[in-house]
Amino acid sequence: MLSRTFLPAFAAFALLLAFVCSSWAEEGKLLFVGNSITLHGPSEKVGWTGNWGMAASTAEKDYVHLVVEAVAKRRGRPPEFRVVNVAEFERDFEQYDIAAKLKDQIAFQADTVIVAIGENVSALKTDEAKAKFKESTVRLLTLLKGHGALFVRSCFWADATKDALLKEACATAGGVFVDISTLDRDEANFARSEREIAHAGVARHPGDKGMRGIADALVAAMEKRAK
Repeated sequence: MLSRTFLPAFAAFALLLAFVCSSWAEEGKLLFVGNSITLHGPSEKVGWTGNWGMAASTAEKDYVHLVVEAVAKRRGRPPEFRVVNVAEFERDFEQYDIAAKLKDQIAFQADTVIVAIGENVSALKTDEAKAKFKESTVRLLTLLKGHGALFVRSCFWADATKDALLKEACATAGGVFVDISTLDRDEANFARSEREIAHAGVARHPGDKGMRGIADALVAAMEKRAK
């Protein structure tokens, strides 16, 4: 029989456990929005045969699948997830019709949205360019977030200007900014350090270790928010 002094402590522990489990249980629908690091189909031109995040060695080792795996373990069942490449937004953010081109993704109403962009954005050299990028990114994040949780990671190829604007846009949209700016300081995080890759552009993408680093940072941010 449980003692009277033990009962309150047990009840508190049960309540905490229920809260943590329910927080992860809410992660039932995930949306990943990014560029080639998030998803890149086969391309004979650059010698890439995968259909997952460049340049992980297999789909299971890209950051998207690693995050999904982590969520599945904590929930006790796999979440539903979708992945979209928005490199077109990065290259033409002023003209990109977010509502029309991402209609299906917005309608998905994800519980958690993870945005990983910036690498394909041209250098933002003027105040006007910076303001337009931030404005467009806020609009993108706001439409995608809906009523769910939002996580925005910094560029894998660290860029102080872009990362600062991404952080500001994330805050405006009510999201959590995830700083991964130290990853590109370690050569071991690049795919070229893990295997021979002929195309230099592909080779400078994150390899399996780099993808693990991105995933770990995102999962840690998700866990912190769930507490």
